[in-house]
Amino acid sequence: MKLWEKGINPEPAIIEFTAGKDRKTDLHLTKWDIVGSMAHVIMLHDVGLIENDEKNNMLKALHSLFVWDEEGSLAIENGVEDIHSQIEKEMSSILGTTGRKIHTGRSRNDQVLVDIRLYTREEIDKVAMLMNRLFRKLQSLSDQYREVLLPGYTHMQPAMVSSFGMWFGAYAESLTDDLSLLTTARALNNRNPLGTAAGYGTTLPLNRKLTSELLEFDDLVYNSAYASLSRGKVEMAIASALASLAQTLSRFSMDICLYMTAEFRFIDFPDEYVTGSSIMPQKRNPDVFELIRGRTNLIQTLPGKVAMLVSNLPSGYNRDLQLLKQIMFDAFSELQECLEIMLLMLNNIRIRKNITENPIYNTIFSTEEVNRLVKQGIPFRDAYKAVADMVKNSSFSKTAISDYVHEGSLGNLCNEEIARMFDENIKFFKNKTAAEMSEKLMGYIK
Repeated sequence: MKLWEKGINPEPAIIEFTAGKDRKTDLHLTKWDIVGSMAHVIMLHDVGLIENDEKNNMLKALHSLFVWDEEGSLAIENGVEDIHSQIEKEMSSILGTTGRKIHTGRSRNDQVLVDIRLYTREEIDKVAMLMNRLFRKLQSLSDQYREVLLPGYTHMQPAMVSSFGMWFGAYAESLTDDLSLLTTARALNNRNPLGTAAGYGTTLPLNRKLTSELLEFDDLVYNSAYASLSRGKVEMAIASALASLAQTLSRFSMDICLYMTAEFRFIDFPDEYVTGSSIMPQKRNPDVFELIRGRTNLIQTLPGKVAMLVSNLPSGYNRDLQLLKQIMFDAFSELQECLEIMLLMLNNIRIRKNITENPIYNTIFSTEEVNRLVKQGIPFRDAYKAVADMVKNSSFSKTAISDYVHEGSLGNLCNEEIARMFDENIKFFKNKTAAEMSEKLMGYIK
């Protein structure tokens, strides 16, 4: 079955190729296709295109399909092109003529668009909730280890005194910026395309604002032609936000891999959280973080993939856009898995203390000595040269750490201020699940 069927038997190879992975990919959209259809049905009744009894029966049938999907018994049958066709087939089977009215006033184009936006909204919210948990963990570790000193490196050379509190806090603030990008991407995504049909509207008297309210969108995609034109643009914004988050996780993982080496030995994990070697008994490999680094590095290529797919496409729907689904869906899954395993590992991290007591780190206190001399009234450049000469002549002695008072320094990490910025955005990620939406829409049976 195909929604566009006209009594012609297409070449099977053509159908197989054009459907691609949709039969599998579309299973991600099933529950949201049903929810979107429920809202569409309520709207059709509101504008007088279907009767009240028809609306009630269609909502009941759609809810039954939702339950089947939850139970794992709703599948795309052989010969059925996609989930949209399968649901219409089921509706026709259950309700006959009434079931065939479900496609009134919409195209598969806007149907797919609204499904993707609803699914994407849910996945964005899942990512945000995991980010929230990771952010709180990093801030907790930052507070816990704010006074445990850590050598700070530049150019991979020992540079200045830092702390584990500053290190953990830096990645917490990085998540704050990532969340800001994700908030913007979510806002672009959370506009309703349903009712734009194939990209040029319809002569039927649809109430698009009603479906927007029912599906809890922030607003409409107003211009019908832009609804299809926005596909790829919205994905690019989301891809950029996910890539930014992926970069944070990748760099943090690289730090951990480095800090776990025998040469550094700054941090460690229990035996149950590292792997070994089949031949080298001493090995404690950071496999988890190597895989996070590798998987998130691949996610950072996502904006490029989206750009390559949508660049130079003409306006209106083009089948190229079908390929966006798989790469975006996979990215959400990958990131969520990486965030979950990162949380597990950080719950078991072990921090080594007294690292800076090692004499090889004595010179990272040289800037402390320069600043001490400056406080005595010595010009900075003169103080710098004096201390540099001491380091060069091996006469420099480690000095006591000074008080850091400015915002963002060792003694004033500003974790509360960073949390405030994070909290300003996390509040936007709060939509209902598909199951909750389905139950809400069932309340329109009268």
